[in-house]
Amino acid sequence: MPHQDPAERRVVVTGPPRRTRPASGYYRPRTEIDEQTTLGHTYVRSLMRTQLRASLAVFAFLGLLIGPLPLLFAAMPDARRLEWLVLGFGLYAPLVLLARWYVRRAERNEQDFVRLVEDR
Repeated sequence: MPHQDPAERRVVVTGPPRRTRPASGYYRPRTEIDEQTTLGHTYVRSLMRTQLRASLAVFAFLGLLIGPLPLLFAAMPDARRLEWLVLGFGLYAPLVLLARWYVRRAERNEQDFVRLVEDR
């Protein structure tokens, strides 16, 4: 059995690197969030604050829309039928529109956040 030189038996395998490290100074918000750094916490808090602002706007509008109704109904004690019409039909359309606005706003906030995090 002939003996081969160890240099002749070596095989060099090349391919794409398994891990790529970001260049020093490269900024990645997603990493900041995943590692729960102070900056990542600030990003998430910003998203939560934006979502809270939208929900408070909806709550305020609901308060202005529905809040005066008991006073209106108390001022007209003989108008039971009007109460049911206002509650059953008069509030339905504004509530649906308000819900649609809130969902669109929340989704837009999340899309903006994702664009910020993914550097698009």
